[in-house]
Amino acid sequence: MKTFNHNGSSINLISSKGPHLILVHGLGLNKEMWEWQINELSKHFSVVTYDLIGHGQSMDPKGKLNLDVFSDQILDIIDFLSIKRTAIAGFSLGGMIARKFAIKHGNKLWALAILNSAHKREQKARDAVQLRVNKVIQDGPKATTEDALNRWFTEKYRKNNPEIMNKIRNWVLANKKDVYPNAYQVLVDGVDELLEPILNINCPTLVLTGDEDYGNSPQMSMEISKQIKGSRLEILSGLRHMALVEDATTVNKIIIEFLIDNVT
Repeated sequence: MKTFNHNGSSINLISSKGPHLILVHGLGLNKEMWEWQINELSKHFSVVTYDLIGHGQSMDPKGKLNLDVFSDQILDIIDFLSIKRTAIAGFSLGGMIARKFAIKHGNKLWALAILNSAHKREQKARDAVQLRVNKVIQDGPKATTEDALNRWFTEKYRKNNPEIMNKIRNWVLANKKDVYPNAYQVLVDGVDELLEPILNINCPTLVLTGDEDYGNSPQMSMEISKQIKGSRLEILSGLRHMALVEDATTVNKIIIEFLIDNVT
């Protein structure tokens, strides 16, 4: 593994086997969240992970965050690593960022995977996310962390895997009180940038979620899939938001088979 810090972005190049694949983590997490995917993905691809602006070891934002800022971070990393074309897999907020990047820079992509990501919310659901933003403005990430773990994992998995729960809890709690809300607000507002009936995304695309991911629901993934011509939709039974941790074997198999089928 090679580690870089470029323009304030903390970047890891995991391997140099095959075509490039960039992994975009979710809100409040960091590049370490892909530990359940790295070993398998790096057997087939040159995997790049990095910390989003305002997360992990990357720089704090200089102003208001939005999908353009996060998308431009990916472009900067691609240019720095001299990558001609890449696949991107984005989780949750990362799936929103990946869609924005695909719309703006589709010529840079050979495939796209959108994992457990949001689409248009009903007003009640939007208000609920905004309420969580307001809580972290007041009290920091601790205000929403336990509720997040309950949404992200099934009860059985939480009870049987306290060490993993503690690891992810600590990742979220490590976020800075004065930075975290800035990123969290993108989860509320950024969806509005991605609601065209047909998105200008022409590369092979996988859309995946769990049937118990209530915040990033099967209906949302169905709507995302409808926006992207020829996309493949996967709804995983009995899994919530962090399906890629709770059942990494299944998720990895789907992602790898999809990418291998569409390598160009």
